[in-house]
Amino acid sequence: MNDAGQYLAHMRARAPLVQNITNYVAMNVMANIMLAAGASPAMAHAQQEAAEFAGLASALSVNIGTLDPEWVVSMEGAARAMNAAGKPWVLDPVAVGATALRRDAGARLLALKPTIIRGNASEIIALAGFEAAGKGADTADAVSDAEAAARALAGQTGGVVAVTGGRDFITDGRAAYRVAGGHALMPRITVLGCSLTGIAAAFAVDQPALPATVAALAYYAVAGEVAGKVAAGPASFQVAFIDALFNLEPEEVTARARIEVV
Repeated sequence: MNDAGQYLAHMRARAPLVQNITNYVAMNVMANIMLAAGASPAMAHAQQEAAEFAGLASALSVNIGTLDPEWVVSMEGAARAMNAAGKPWVLDPVAVGATALRRDAGARLLALKPTIIRGNASEIIALAGFEAAGKGADTADAVSDAEAAARALAGQTGGVVAVTGGRDFITDGRAAYRVAGGHALMPRITVLGCSLTGIAAAFAVDQPALPATVAALAYYAVAGEVAGKVAAGPASFQVAFIDALFNLEPEEVTARARIEVV
């Protein structure tokens, strides 16, 4: 995993269409972030078209942030379509332990064996059925606290689990990596984690899920470091971050990525 930039180069050359069934808060910024990175995002969640649209897309991201029962049906239909076509899909289990609706949705989507699960430590712990200390969509657990839960989820799904935070942890249940970097302002912008889920989906198109996920997180972390050097606060950081995603070259990502084999 010493050439993270090659995955960025592959994704940009492919410019994959990624269907995102995501939350209302995230849609606009997430679409702009994915466009800046080089993917082609689509926000299609209606029950009447979600599964059909998944047949057109190269990957899918599912985010339960602003959840309702109808959206769960759309998410399940799109995920099944991805599984049937052998295409990757990523689950973002936002605040999955907070309410009965979210716990039920998380269990239903987990049963469909996502290619990648990306969440904060509390979300990963809760999704695995352990006792988490999260507060809504915010984590109250350290990334290191979620490593056992991440390995358990990866073993259950046969996919990749990424715990994101100060230093990310990524595993397929056998191999594992940590990714350092980013910036302290990143958690101050509510949609950056949601948007990363879409980036991970784009990177996983036609690529092995584990190194593609590691590379996506490394790319994001490097962009955060670049943006942090010029930002005066959260608002200017968001603009600088989108610019960094657009301007970063694969060679720079490879040179600056801080990836550690666990």
